[in-house]
Amino acid sequence: MRAPDRRSDILTARFTISESALISLQTFPVGMLACNCTIVADSESKEAIVVDGGDGADAVMQYLSERGLRAKYLLHTHAHIDHIADVAGLRERTGARGLLHPADLPLYRALEMQASWLPMYKAPRVVDLDGDLLDGDLFELGSARVTVLHTPGHTPGSVCFAIEHGATTILSGDTLFAGSIGRWDLGGTSMEDIVASIHRKLMDFADECAVVPGHGPSTTIGDERNTNPYLQ
Repeated sequence: MRAPDRRSDILTARFTISESALISLQTFPVGMLACNCTIVADSESKEAIVVDGGDGADAVMQYLSERGLRAKYLLHTHAHIDHIADVAGLRERTGARGLLHPADLPLYRALEMQASWLPMYKAPRVVDLDGDLLDGDLFELGSARVTVLHTPGHTPGSVCFAIEHGATTILSGDTLFAGSIGRWDLGGTSMEDIVASIHRKLMDFADECAVVPGHGPSTTIGDERNTNPYLQ
């Protein structure tokens, strides 16, 4: 969920595919609010990491099944309903570990309340998750390395993921969008906290570093550094 756009040339959402010899990244929108789900896969081991499966369990399972992939981790940028609603079912169907930053556990446990904000949602089932995502945690999948970056603001436990797979791709959740930033009025803290998190954790990456937000089109660190009105 994004803040009001202050730039008029926002592109429409699109599929994002990045592939190296052994590691593939594919992003596709899932669920009623078109959350960008990203699946990182190692073609050699057939293991995968699913980021923000949202309320798109069937789409995620179809993607994994068609490619013969086994999900190892279900990672979440934050605990808003459109990013985590189907984690209970995905854990059961894949055997993967569902992980979330502990500062967002109260928001996760309040999924029934979140569903009341959005009439199209039924209250999802809440289950005990399998562990915490903490700043600096590292996940390895073949030659890919996924690092957790704690970026509070949109929610207290919002995180981004820096994926090194030959190049570097940032999955920014609802912290940073193309030309905008995330909202801070739905269980978050403040605009100032979001901007501070972006400057502290993301702006040190190179201009050419790709950024895949939680909704909408991809961008780059350079584009946002130079043109995002919230970062000027």
